Amino acid sequence: MPLPPAPLHDRTFLVVVDDTEEMRAALTFACRRARATNGRVALVRIIEPPEVQHFAFIGKIIEQETREDAEQTLQRMAAEVNRRSGHLPSLYVRQGKPVDELLALVRDEPGISVLVLAAGAGKDGPGPLVTACGHGLGSRLRIPVTIVPAGMSERDIERLA
Repeated sequence: MPLPPAPLHDRTFLVVVDDTEEMRAALTFACRRARATNGRVALVRIIEPPEVQHFAFIGKIIEQETREDAEQTLQRMAAEVNRRSGHLPSLYVRQGKPVDELLALVRDEPGISVLVLAAGAGKDGPGPLVTACGHGLGSRLRIPVTIVPAGMSERDIERLA
């Protein structure tokens, strides 16, 4: 007699919070899947290091302001995730190159089980992380990647997820 399926409450869907329009589609998908599987959402905001400054104190001020802005953005998104998924998300702020920081976060946090990205529809292509998945990022991650196609509406995602 087969064993009953394991509970799905241990799924954590990671969304990279940036300023793109497509991030909203990834967030909607992750929240919907978390709600449907009794999973959770994790949010990461990756801060790229400031350009080299002539004065170190200017660089420190910019870095501090950027981090505070990232934390405020994540707090706003956390309220939305809680409303949509029924659970408060895990929040991460990382500083560095996005691909490197994403790999490090997934390595450092074994509870993260799925990376959710959304493809952009603009002239710049699908986006740097989606493009990176096609150029080897996917093979370096220990988790699956879900890419929400460009142009999917919230209603389309709700029906799908």
